[in-house]
Amino acid sequence: MTRCRFLALSLVLQLAALPGLNSQPPRAKVDLLVSGGIVVTMDKGRTIFDDGAIAVKGDQIVAVGSRREIEANYSSSQTIDATGRLVMPGFINGHTHVPMTLFRGLHDDVTLNDWLYKYIFPAEAKNVNEDFVRWGTRLAAAEQIQSGVTTFADMYYFEDAVAEETRKAGMRGVLGETFIDFPAPDNKSEAQMLSYTERFLQKWRGDALIHAAVAPHSIYTCSQKTLQDAVALARKYQAPILIHTAEMKKEWEDSEKQNGLSPVQYLDKIGVLGPDVVSAHCIFVDATDREILARKHVGCVHNPSSNMMIASGVAPVAEMRAAGVAVGLGTDGPAGSNNDLDLMEEIDLAAKLAKITRMDPLALNAKAVVEMATIDGARALHMEKEIGSLEAGKKADFAVISLDEPNAVPMYDVYAQVAYALKASEVETVVIGGHIVMRDRKVLTVDAEQAIAKAREYRKSIAASLGLP
Repeated sequence: MTRCRFLALSLVLQLAALPGLNSQPPRAKVDLLVSGGIVVTMDKGRTIFDDGAIAVKGDQIVAVGSRREIEANYSSSQTIDATGRLVMPGFINGHTHVPMTLFRGLHDDVTLNDWLYKYIFPAEAKNVNEDFVRWGTRLAAAEQIQSGVTTFADMYYFEDAVAEETRKAGMRGVLGETFIDFPAPDNKSEAQMLSYTERFLQKWRGDALIHAAVAPHSIYTCSQKTLQDAVALARKYQAPILIHTAEMKKEWEDSEKQNGLSPVQYLDKIGVLGPDVVSAHCIFVDATDREILARKHVGCVHNPSSNMMIASGVAPVAEMRAAGVAVGLGTDGPAGSNNDLDLMEEIDLAAKLAKITRMDPLALNAKAVVEMATIDGARALHMEKEIGSLEAGKKADFAVISLDEPNAVPMYDVYAQVAYALKASEVETVVIGGHIVMRDRKVLTVDAEQAIAKAREYRKSIAASLGLP
């Protein structure tokens, strides 16, 4: 080789080694990379990536797209291989009373009014304390995580303890301290309720996972003063308001008799309704009520299992959606009104209940009910800017679901598969706020075996307190 040619070759090699020349730009480092799988984003365009990926930094999604695109631009030492699986936004359980897992099956097959006043309220008076609430919440957290739930809304007592256990479990919660017009297990007067709840709201302000809320139980257990005092406190702290609304015929009849108005119209008249309110059930709502709910931007939560189990009625979900009301899904319970926290079951039942009630197979389709469990569920909780879809800038809350079981194949339509074929037992991995809380069906943030053992102990003490065998 001549000296000239040697020098030219050396120059070419040196130039090739320069940064940015003939090479790809360096990949950005992220904290978690989920690669492969069918990524169902539930974004505005309802985009689905058949071979997709998600990049996560901190508690947020930084990018969603095709696997080739994401892997070309991002790298991480922590990965989830979702090949051959479904990747969904985490499910949102819009209405629960999670410590009541410890009353599961206590007394079923009765009306809501009898269940509350003859069985549950007496059982709570004798058994509910902070320890009860903590163990019930741990059991519920394990159950919900296993079914792909990443966010839930709760109404109960000792809600600060619910919040602490929810945070330990790594779950996202909208958690409401209950206001009710009789001595509750945690607070015996309205003054105590106000004081406890104000401390609760102050403690959790700005928390990444916990949204502390105020939960006046209903118009049939709270006076007008209690309702208005609870709402004033919530609005002082810009906190969510959770309430049962129009959930049984007796409530509607009593409100018409006492107030000359439907429950929705009464709540509107006394200043309760607004864009910070989440109303559970909304069964007895006519066209006027639906217009009010939509205009006031109230979120509603449909609880099909609960409404069927207590024979409360069927919420006009299709009509509410058509009126512009944000309608999510909830399990209610988990005692008496529904004995589990499986939101995937509610997806299936919501569609079928609407179809048979209206004798119309198009009343509520598969895509609509999957929306109710994800992005519309987020809208109902007024959290659609944070959760409910897989998009850059939103919280990294999602579930990886197996498609390898006999009931999962073949798949022609993703939404139909989620709504009518897949089960909670197919949820394999769950991520909340960028943290893996379940991997390969093992819950990592709750000692599920310990919670199960403790629940069996509580069964004995609860039964003894009520004179049951």
